[in-house]
Amino acid sequence: MLHHVTLHLARSKQFPEGSSRYGYDITAPLDRQGHLDQDEWAVKRDHCRVRRFWASEGERQGVLVHRPGGAGGATWMIDYNQDRPGDEEAGYRLHQHRFAEGEYITIEDEDGKPYTFQVVSVTPAEPGRAGEHR
Repeated sequence: MLHHVTLHLARSKQFPEGSSRYGYDITAPLDRQGHLDQDEWAVKRDHCRVRRFWASEGERQGVLVHRPGGAGGATWMIDYNQDRPGDEEAGYRLHQHRFAEGEYITIEDEDGKPYTFQVVSVTPAEPGRAGEHR
């Protein structure tokens, strides 16, 4: 089932309290345990969208993609321009993580710098609106 997931930057040296000004809104298929569902993604990939919000840099729109290779045999990534390689952001072991409120997720920016995010909300996507974000 598709879900809307919101991630906010977790506590770090630079942001001791974390920050809701940095994060992601993701529409992704999750199984009952809150893990990314590769089989459902294969069927609904056109609805798996990502909005990155990054303080003064504004927003970037992308798609959630699943590629072979990497730890565990596959890598989940955010791709901002599928016609241009090198702008992807890789998730760190996203196939193992639960997307549930309070959990932590690590995403590397396009330069390979890792950032840790906290899952602040997970809600079922509304029928007919799966690719839209609030």
